[in-house]
Parts: sequence; C-alpha cells; structure tokens
Amino acid sequence: MGPKRETYTVEIAGLVRHLPLFEIAPGVRIAIFNMLGDTEVVLAAAKELARRIPKEAEVIVTPEAKAIPLAYQLSIETGLPYVILRKSYKPYMGEALSAETLSITTGQPQTLYLDEKDIELVRGRKVVLVDDVISTGSTLQAMRLLMNKAGAIVIAEAAVFTEGERAKWRHIIALGHLPIFTANSKNAKKE
Repeated sequence: MGPKRETYTVEIAGLVRHLPLFEIAPGVRIAIFNMLGDTEVVLAAAKELARRIPKEAEVIVTPEAKAIPLAYQLSIETGLPYVILRKSYKPYMGEALSAETLSITTGQPQTLYLDEKDIELVRGRKVVLVDDVISTGSTLQAMRLLMNKAGAIVIAEAAVFTEGERAKWRHIIALGHLPIFTANSKNAKKE
C-alpha cells in the first residue's frame, strides 16, 4: 500500500472520486485526475459530455494518452469518428502535421502529430477538441494549431475538468473544476 496522501473529493457525472494531491512546485499542489482504468468514470463522463457538445460536431479530436478512452466512448455515444493526436512520430504516419507545446506534466516541450491518414478526416469538418484536464491551455493551443494547419473548424472545446484560473476556462464545456492548492488551501483531506 502506498503512502497516505491528502486528497480532493470531486463529483464526475454523479460519481464521487478522491483525487490524490501531488506537489508540482514548492508549496503548490494539484489534484491528479487519471481516468485510465476507471471504466465507470469514462462511461459516465462521456455520456454527460455527449449531451453537452454541439449537435453539429462532425469529429472528436483528443491528445494522446489519458483522454483516449474518453474520446473512444464519446465516439460511441455520439456516433462521431475520433482522431488521436500522437505525442511521437512513427514512420507509418506519413506526412503528418505537427505542433509544439510545453507539457505541464513533464515541464518539457512536447510535439503533437496529426497522422497523415487523419488530415482528410478533419479538413473542412467541425471538430470538438476533448481532453481529460485543461490546466495551462498549452496542449489545447497545440491542438488548435494542428486543426488550423489541417483546415478543420474548431467549434467547441471540452474536458472532464478545467484547472487553475476558473474565469480563463468559461468557454470550455467541462464537468467540473479543480483548484490549485497552496499552503493556504484548506479544501484537501487525508485519505
């Protein structure tokens, strides 16, 4: 069994989860939401997001990796195809498009790639960008840039959670918001 960590309790489409807090900078912690392996959360979040995304959407676009099950389930719920923007280039991706961003998770530059086979799927189509958590917006910015390069029309951006400055994310279709915890935060508890 791992160490006892403080947690932050959230509700996701009627389900309760206790997210562990991890320090990302001295005195600054974030609640880590990882839906990989949590089928119940993926199903509930996708069902709720499917109700909220615009009906005129034609394609769902998501970055690799934690949001992949969400995009897959959203595809099932909506009947729309989905595209995964990859984090590494493979030769079979052909003449892929790319855009660089700074990852909040690693603190390192990260490149997203749109596989050659997916360019025609998004070109001229109305797309919804989907991620698990939108925090700094850097991944979202790279996703927008790639869609622009491919000639897609971004009509909405969605996530299970936004994080940080709430006002910055008013335009995001989200199921909840995660605060950033500092030494003065009083809304976490030991599990």
